[in-house]
Amino acid sequence: MARYFIGIDVGTGSARAGIFDEKGGLVAAAKRPVTIWHEPGHIVEQSSEQIWQAVCESVREAVAEAGIAAEDVAGLGFDATCSLVVIDPDGAPVAVGPSDDPARNVMVWMDHRAAGEAAGINAGGHAVLDYVGGRISPEMETPKLLWLKRNRPQSFAAAGHFFDLPDYLTFRATGSLARSVCTVTCKWTYLAHEKRWDAAYFEAIGLGELAAEGFARIGTAVVDPGTPLGHGLTAAAAADLGLAPGTAVAAALIDAHAGGVGTLGGTAPGIDAGVGSRLAYIFGTSACSMASSREPVFVRGVWGPYFSAMLPGLWLNEGGQSAAGAAIDHLVTMHPAAPEARRLAEAAGLSLVAWLDREAGRRAGSPKRAVTLAGAVHVVPEFLGNRSPHADPDARAVIAGIGLETGVDSLVSLYVAGLCGIGYGLRQLLDKLSEAEIAIDLIVASGGAAQSGLVRQVLADTTGVALSAADTDEPVLLGAAMLGAVAAGRYPSLNAAMTAMSRLATVFRPAGGDIAAAHAARYRAFERLQAVAREIRTG
Repeated sequence: MARYFIGIDVGTGSARAGIFDEKGGLVAAAKRPVTIWHEPGHIVEQSSEQIWQAVCESVREAVAEAGIAAEDVAGLGFDATCSLVVIDPDGAPVAVGPSDDPARNVMVWMDHRAAGEAAGINAGGHAVLDYVGGRISPEMETPKLLWLKRNRPQSFAAAGHFFDLPDYLTFRATGSLARSVCTVTCKWTYLAHEKRWDAAYFEAIGLGELAAEGFARIGTAVVDPGTPLGHGLTAAAAADLGLAPGTAVAAALIDAHAGGVGTLGGTAPGIDAGVGSRLAYIFGTSACSMASSREPVFVRGVWGPYFSAMLPGLWLNEGGQSAAGAAIDHLVTMHPAAPEARRLAEAAGLSLVAWLDREAGRRAGSPKRAVTLAGAVHVVPEFLGNRSPHADPDARAVIAGIGLETGVDSLVSLYVAGLCGIGYGLRQLLDKLSEAEIAIDLIVASGGAAQSGLVRQVLADTTGVALSAADTDEPVLLGAAMLGAVAAGRYPSLNAAMTAMSRLATVFRPAGGDIAAAHAARYRAFERLQAVAREIRTG
């Protein structure tokens, strides 16, 4: 009997489910939107109940489309954004913001209301910060917990459990309170290499009650991604999902890390770079860049090193930008020609960004020559701060070289300049890793914003590093499905699943000659604009 594995991904805007066979072939996929609320004060919230319903609907549709029986599904894995979920001891949602709506019980990763708490924590010079690049981010969970305690003490007290969203989903599926080493190490300051929480840290920052409770509300059982949880799907969860009770469920991953698992093990003719010299680049709403090493490498401004947080037994350094695909979306909608371009895009059945991408490719003639369309326009696309290598959440975007042009031509120029800015931000990270003797020979890209050949070539050209992508349309879902395959016992380890279920596609080589020279000049301008903006802001 054929066995199938389901990967479930909850991103910022949607929940998706993909069904894969034992070789990693995608059989069917489905998605549902996820509601998001934005409020003044950098508040961004979601509902864990609505997310679960979106997950269930996606799984049911994907199974129906695949034409398989529930019993044919041997295992499933979850990945999700690193958002904070708050529930009471009975599993009911607890309000986390001024709306007082208990349905809004998720503080989304991009919620920056805890920026002040993060700054206060960073001023303390705590030892655990060495394992987050020296500075904690408001995207992470301990600043959010501290904000909740200070500003919503009743909610903090009422909470029975604080979950990272991936762990909430496995809890909802199995009833297991186990946390993934990925989530608690990357976002909660768990010291995986020592298998412990640092009680002194929690006491020093004002969350001493969590330590006094023995960390019961944030996790006492911490397991590797892919570990089978509980007795598989509970009867209630199986009914919700339309699957068989007892189906194996794996400990989860953060969404970007699932993209790394789904791509880094891939092989292709002529590509011999090992995992240690590959960078997983997940280009979606945000951008995450992940490099692995056998020994811990401390890089100021780059998250980590995290032990076994993505690949078993390896240390992980994680960089990226809080706004990447979201930055491009925001950038192009600011232009006066955006309404006209959107009408053209809709007539062609494309999104605005997809239409601009196609138009840029047509006008440039070759993806390698796309940079020539940027002209005098330069963009530092830090609309939501700089995650790395500067670890500066207060940084903001810079746009230079804009004239009075209002037509589609100048919008295409702005789009290309924005893409280049994303690439130069990645190049800064690669330079920083290189200084720490982490040499990257191949970027393996995934994520919705990295699907086009033009984007992939621009990334290769801006960084000067070869780039490939997984030979699947859904590498993040594939990474989650690999977790399910390991939990079900189909593969003995995550490494074995990665080798068996993933392959790489075309390699994009960086351009040389005048194109390389143009990017070198634009990169110098990028760093100068970034530095001047920081100087102006900080005085």
